[in-house]
Amino acid sequence: QVQLVESGGGLVQAGGSLRLSCAAPGRTFSSETMGWFRQAPGKEREFVASVSWNWSGDNTYYSDSVQGRFTISRDNAKNTVYLQMNGLKPEDTAVYYCAARMGTYFGRVPARVMDYWGKGTLVTVSS
Repeated sequence: QVQLVESGGGLVQAGGSLRLSCAAPGRTFSSETMGWFRQAPGKEREFVASVSWNWSGDNTYYSDSVQGRFTISRDNAKNTVYLQMNGLKPEDTAVYYCAARMGTYFGRVPARVMDYWGKGTLVTVSS
């Protein structure tokens, strides 16, 4: 069983920034696909960002709604994936989930193919 633990959520004003972290104690995800998803009240879980590795390095993908504002990255030495969120908007309010896929998936990875999930961290953006 793989454990993913998110942290870094909280309350922020519109235009502010937060950095989410996803730790995988004792596990290295350097060659797997890691993703961030979010779910707002009354809505379905949606893709936010993902990172996948190939011979040329990490490839990153973003949803249209966060492109240019959010950045996904990972520190393999710390077994941690990050989501830097800048220019936050009230519509970014949601529970954010970290997920891992045991294998590579290039592109905007759908939630249904992810193998492991964290419990989520709440991000609230006030107007």
